[in-house]
Amino acid sequence: MQFHSNGFHPGDPRIHNPQDRVIAPPIKRPLPSHCDVMIVGCGPAGLNLAAQLSQFRDIHTVITDLKDDRLTVGQADGMACRTLEMFQAYGFAEQVIQEAYGVNEVAFWKPDPSNLSHISRSSKIEDVEEDLSEMPHVIINQARIHDHFLNVMKHSAAQTEPYYSRKLVDLTVDHANEEYPITLTFERAVTHSQFNREVETVRCKYAIGCDGARSQVRKSIGHELIGDALNQAWGVMDILAVTDFPDIRLKTAIQSTNEGNVLIIPREGGYMVRIYIELDKLKEDQRVDRENMTVDVLIKAANRIMAPYTLDVKEVPWWSVYEIGQRLTTAFDDSRDGQYPHVFLAGDACHTHSPKAGQGLNTSVMDTWNLGWKLAHVLIRRAPKRLLSTYSAERADIANQLIDFDREWSKMFSSKPKTEDNPDGVDPTEFQKYFELFARFTAGVGIQYKPSIVVGDCRYQHLATGQPIGQRFHSAPVIRHGDAKPVHLGHCHTANGAWRVYAFSGDAPPGSGTCGIQALAEFLANDRTSPVVRYTPDAADIDSLIDFRAVYQTPHRELERHLLHPFLTPAKGALGLRDYEKVFCVDYSAGNNIYSMRGIDVTEGCIVVVRPDQYVAKVLPLSKHKQLSEFFDGCLA
Repeated sequence: MQFHSNGFHPGDPRIHNPQDRVIAPPIKRPLPSHCDVMIVGCGPAGLNLAAQLSQFRDIHTVITDLKDDRLTVGQADGMACRTLEMFQAYGFAEQVIQEAYGVNEVAFWKPDPSNLSHISRSSKIEDVEEDLSEMPHVIINQARIHDHFLNVMKHSAAQTEPYYSRKLVDLTVDHANEEYPITLTFERAVTHSQFNREVETVRCKYAIGCDGARSQVRKSIGHELIGDALNQAWGVMDILAVTDFPDIRLKTAIQSTNEGNVLIIPREGGYMVRIYIELDKLKEDQRVDRENMTVDVLIKAANRIMAPYTLDVKEVPWWSVYEIGQRLTTAFDDSRDGQYPHVFLAGDACHTHSPKAGQGLNTSVMDTWNLGWKLAHVLIRRAPKRLLSTYSAERADIANQLIDFDREWSKMFSSKPKTEDNPDGVDPTEFQKYFELFARFTAGVGIQYKPSIVVGDCRYQHLATGQPIGQRFHSAPVIRHGDAKPVHLGHCHTANGAWRVYAFSGDAPPGSGTCGIQALAEFLANDRTSPVVRYTPDAADIDSLIDFRAVYQTPHRELERHLLHPFLTPAKGALGLRDYEKVFCVDYSAGNNIYSMRGIDVTEGCIVVVRPDQYVAKVLPLSKHKQLSEFFDGCLA
């Protein structure tokens, strides 16, 4: 899609008249006196959590924000492949891809050896390696992602909408109160800087601080951000400009000899560009002089760095300046002395870092993607409270890895390039290699959770070598048997809080006495020790908690439905209609065989258990029914 050619206008570009893009805020209303979950902060972490919990009609979720309305412009823009996989679970990934800028290549520029005051291109590389994900790396205004989350919330089972203009002033926890242990006190805002005397008090079961680096929730539970700063200032601006720089529509890293460095991020619409500009070094404990900083300073700096090319800026929809620093909270929740947590931190409230690696929003939404299903399981009594302790254990480890990566990446990006006059500088070639080395991490697919009650051991990993336990389920093409439609298997995952159990057939004929899927389906459907039988609520659909699906090696035109176990065509809904979308076959078109792509054992087959947040929890042989039940016994209730 192309838009912004006549100037920047926020909102949905599919709507021609910019005035019609404006969405009225929710009707102002008082906060409820009680709720199940209170989310403080309408950033990406908070909205993602609210969107997940809104899928559950019986969970009363409230989300508040200091602002008086939704975000419309600025802030984050890079959406990693893994984040798009999560958007697919909500059903809006395709809309984002259509509207966004797709990052295909990265260009690297360094000082021109023949004239060190100028720059020249050193190389171009692919941004994302082949088959890293079925989803692309894209660039889009963070506000548009907020719009999609808000739309999911509003039209969900719980019909959740934010309460704006609320300032949290206090949060206390009474662990002796088992029903509503948390009390939050809010002041209702008149403007960002003024508050009237109207005080609202809400009691809840769980609270989540998604309220940024200056989090009041974090302060209330006695935690702080600790870490260091690199004493480096950067500016960022979204611009509509005319330029002779040839790679203005490519993601581009530029290192100049003496003028600093620039990162160019093309934006959605075909015309707008975001530019990160290195500013002066700061002294210890020095902050950016925001009062004397203007957008003209940034534009002039960009032109100096990009010489001999020029940048004629026509419009600046948004700009800002910031200091780079890496900080991590002292804890991700309020658990102490063996008590289970009731208050959690997510996003910038528990980790801050530079924006140039594109990990701020992406890491923040993955925090609450990890937490949301766990909260839901506990609140609707599908799991014991100890499940909540895995949030801090899993996400604190990932945040530490991110901080270490960002510290080195920012240091390299802010360093002068290596030249004859600066032999201690960063070799542009090494800078590119570092980018390539950590491509899986920046794409969000390199995360691997450690063994716990929701991540099993690797004893049978050899049966599915391309689905590492603890990493996200790596989707691949299959043919859906019922309608012969080519689909991605991973797109079975929706944001409904259900586990997926995939059975991959071995070499036994479908429906035969030796067919492992047939025996597994019989066990899951009818055995009293089956986790489906034990844990599915009485009035719920049979796949509401554990969604069982099968993949056969038999070509889809040769597989007859009458050979399959009835459990693979379950009756669902008020009318008892049959679900014909549980069975898949290998796509034998060139390069699409899921068995070879994901290292599935063609002789033995296997079971792959996938968590509600799309991470592989367990790999088992088809015959290990007892071990499958034991795994779910350890994390469900």
